[in-house]
Amino acid sequence: MASIQFTLSPTSSIRSSPSFAGSPANPITSQYSSTTTKDLSSCCKLSSRQKNVIKRNGSRNLVSTVRSSLDTAGPTSAVGQVTEVTKDTFWAIVNSAGDKTVVLDMYTQWCGPCKLIAPKYKELSQKYDDVVFLKLDCNQENKPLAKELGIKVVPTFKILKHGKIVKEVTGAKFDNLVIAIEGVRSAS
Repeated sequence: MASIQFTLSPTSSIRSSPSFAGSPANPITSQYSSTTTKDLSSCCKLSSRQKNVIKRNGSRNLVSTVRSSLDTAGPTSAVGQVTEVTKDTFWAIVNSAGDKTVVLDMYTQWCGPCKLIAPKYKELSQKYDDVVFLKLDCNQENKPLAKELGIKVVPTFKILKHGKIVKEVTGAKFDNLVIAIEGVRSAS
């Protein structure tokens, strides 16, 4: 079971619903400390139980641990391999890449040139350990993302930096892809 811990400062706000607080399906455990200078009960929406504990203990800071049944924090990609993404996982991985360059291979299962360049694309993922390599099957399920990214032909390679598309290579042009990746990497 994953555990997330957060601390509320005097300028934070809490929004809670009656079904959330104290529910066995959503266990929340709280600890209270006395470290800051302003009483949270005056600036945050707290339950009456939390206000009473704060008043009773003289606490100034509320630290809560929220337990979740999620095993992972979200989709991830690994260095040295090509990660398959979907419309649901693509942006999460791009955003988690941080300063790294992201290369997306947009392909279809029936595309001959896509199949020919796939092994070379995988070799690139093993060569550049500072680049995140992704692939997206532009099937019916992922059509909304493919449309959002402006796909016209397959294969298309989109190179992103800081969540924005900075280069595009259309067709199975391996040398052009390498030049584009090198250009984006060196611009950083």
